[in-house]
Amino acid sequence: MNINEIRSQFPVLDQQVYGKPLVYLDNAATTQKPLCVIERERDYYLHENCNIHRGVHYLSQKATEAYEHARQTVADFIHAKESKEIIFTRGTTESLNLLATSFEHLLLKDVSLERFVPRDDATRLKVLVTAMEHHSNLVPWQQMVQRHQGQLLVVPMDDSGTLDLEQYEKLLKEGPMVVSIAHISNVLGTINPVKEMVKMAHEYGIPVVVDGAQSIAHHPIDVQDLDCDFFVFSGHKMYAPMGIGGLYGKTEWLQKLPPYQFGGEMVDTVSFEKTTFNVLPYKFEAGTPNVGAALGLETAIQFLQGLDRDAVEEHETQLLQSAIQQLSGIEGIRFIGEAERRSGLVSFIIEGVHPYDLGTIIDKMGVAVRTGHHCAEPVMTRFGIPGTVRASFALYNTLEEVEVFVKAVRRAAMMLR
Repeated sequence: MNINEIRSQFPVLDQQVYGKPLVYLDNAATTQKPLCVIERERDYYLHENCNIHRGVHYLSQKATEAYEHARQTVADFIHAKESKEIIFTRGTTESLNLLATSFEHLLLKDVSLERFVPRDDATRLKVLVTAMEHHSNLVPWQQMVQRHQGQLLVVPMDDSGTLDLEQYEKLLKEGPMVVSIAHISNVLGTINPVKEMVKMAHEYGIPVVVDGAQSIAHHPIDVQDLDCDFFVFSGHKMYAPMGIGGLYGKTEWLQKLPPYQFGGEMVDTVSFEKTTFNVLPYKFEAGTPNVGAALGLETAIQFLQGLDRDAVEEHETQLLQSAIQQLSGIEGIRFIGEAERRSGLVSFIIEGVHPYDLGTIIDKMGVAVRTGHHCAEPVMTRFGIPGTVRASFALYNTLEEVEVFVKAVRRAAMMLR
């Protein structure tokens, strides 16, 4: 990998903040965008801008073709069987809300689900998540089960941030309607054994949702190999524009689930008496889509495909290991998340120093990190802390930037003690 060549494609990195070169280590929140992505979205609005699927004129057909080509590109990237298994959404959050809402509607109409939720006892409704979930993979399911006086089951984790698979299997035996788990924790960096967890859930006939927001930019994804029933992700965490993401679902499940939103595009026939719905994937894509962002997502995928993914993964692992090794020498540091399999980020606190204060001083030294609970308050409660400082890495970061970051942490900690 030629890091300098890669960095040259990200103009935002070539600037100074507070008189110092920017060191951007907030990639778990959002990645920067390469010029090719920015130019593709700009080019769409300059030359192709049109509403899709509903026009016979040239621009509409051209935009429709480009949009559907982007869908196929996403399908190929994550190894879906067919492009109709890809639903474009605004991102991971909308994808998870879509699933929670659609599963709830399915529950109310599908007698085949009585093995999970008997019609005479809706309080038997259960959904299984883990103790390390982002709020987006917790709150939608929580609100869904609470509307039916059901129960949210939670897989515990140990002090290293590793899930307890024995407890996971015990909870599977309680008959949850669906399992929804993070592939990689956005706080701990833990890489969960999702393939094994999917297999275990399927032995009980339970469908599995995998939250891939933190994994798709860093590791090759093969949804058929994982055998997950659903996989969700956000474009802005993989060098694509904000406001675009995706939901993969096995065809049999997407056909079974009812629509999430209603309006144009997702209908087949409409009368005042009855409405029938469009075929996959369109029944889940109501209204005018974010075509420009979808094309930007496709370009981001092509950008990643043009790189040696193994080399990228090795480089990011080296960044992480270097950061951990250097940070370990700072007095009073406590790492939050020390699982054996980790990826992409390091979270920590300094004894006696509030994470917000530490992050503020680090920022003045030109280093962008994230502080707070990272939309995962139950994780903070589990570890008895108000929040962490989180540094997260991307393919354009360098070992020199890691050194600058560690020096900034050390200096800030000395100033605040």
